[in-house]
Amino acid sequence: MTAKSATKEKIFHPKSRKAGQVERAQLRKAKLEGAAGKRAKRNHSQIDKYVFFYHAMPPECEAMSLEELHAVIRDVWLTRHDMELNEEIKNRRKGNPKSAKQSRLENFKAIEAEEYRTGLEVPDLTHPKNVELFRRWDQKEVAFIDLLRFIRISSADTTSVVLSRPGKHASLKTTEPNTSGDTEMAVEA
Repeated sequence: MTAKSATKEKIFHPKSRKAGQVERAQLRKAKLEGAAGKRAKRNHSQIDKYVFFYHAMPPECEAMSLEELHAVIRDVWLTRHDMELNEEIKNRRKGNPKSAKQSRLENFKAIEAEEYRTGLEVPDLTHPKNVELFRRWDQKEVAFIDLLRFIRISSADTTSVVLSRPGKHASLKTTEPNTSGDTEMAVEA
């Protein structure tokens, strides 16, 4: 290959108008890529939570009771990192500080426990039509989650729930005439 046949890259004067345009375009592209990465990370953590509840549903039942939902959260959701945390504690030598992983797991566990104490928003697995709709989810698409009905439950009061998102799917709107957000619902005992 000769020097003449190779394509030359255009070089602009550093203070030229064209160099400023190219620099702005590169900065915008980097900013958009960074925002897309943050959005993907946030969506991934949300999907993990929803996938957990998707697999927590018993396959044969059409809806869970409120007590069963609390038991799943208390016995499985909040304790899912315990084995890994115990392994980190066991592997730490006496006198050494906590590892970054151990600190992260403890912090994560404390945040989730506090969130459950004050009110954890979960898909409404006590509503049969919502469970039926939730079973149709492909476990990848975040936009599908907006169709579902969500409730907020807490460990402080296990007998009541708050409807936090009524759900946008047509089958949920026909069964739930009250579509105002954050309304208190009485649960039959």
